Amino acid sequence: MTLRIGILVFDDAEELDFVGPWEVFTMANEMAKRMGREAPHAVRLVAERDAPVRCAKGMRVLPDTTTGQCGALDVLLVPGGQGTRREVNNTALLEWIAATAATATWTTSVCTGALLLTAAGPAKGKRVTTHWAFVETLRARNEASEVVANYRYVRDGNIVTAAGVSAGIDMALWLVGEWHGADFARTVQRGMEYDPAPPYQGLT
Repeated sequence: MTLRIGILVFDDAEELDFVGPWEVFTMANEMAKRMGREAPHAVRLVAERDAPVRCAKGMRVLPDTTTGQCGALDVLLVPGGQGTRREVNNTALLEWIAATAATATWTTSVCTGALLLTAAGPAKGKRVTTHWAFVETLRARNEASEVVANYRYVRDGNIVTAAGVSAGIDMALWLVGEWHGADFARTVQRGMEYDPAPPYQGLT
């Protein structure tokens, strides 16, 4: 079974929030093909309009489909970025997130994408995480049952939220492990050469 994965994009979305998981899910396709298997994921960028999206750091991307045309998804991923502060007041988008999540097997976010998941309803009353700089702001909204700090990702039922930016890669690898087994997820991780060793971790 091919998982239909939709990654939402909007103006001022943080690039690595969605590009990191995109790389994980599509690298899984590449690794599967090298092993003689069918690609397990159909990954698409979804936006409200069929027009270029300008992201937080200036990257411009073209969506594959629109919210009105993409149909049902098995997995929804909502990135963060400054654009979430605007989109949290976008009633049409929040309604689409709620409707899509209602039939999706997994609903996920990275960074301040958790703001849209709690506001839209799927993560309301759930344990979530977000970027460390936004934890208190999200707590103040009183929509989540708990906003957890200092975790790379948090699962509550079929809702999985990741902390800031690069944490989305960790979450996506964990999801691949849940779907296809830990050994395959490690193969994907190796294919990406993802073995974080931050350059300043040894400094005091």
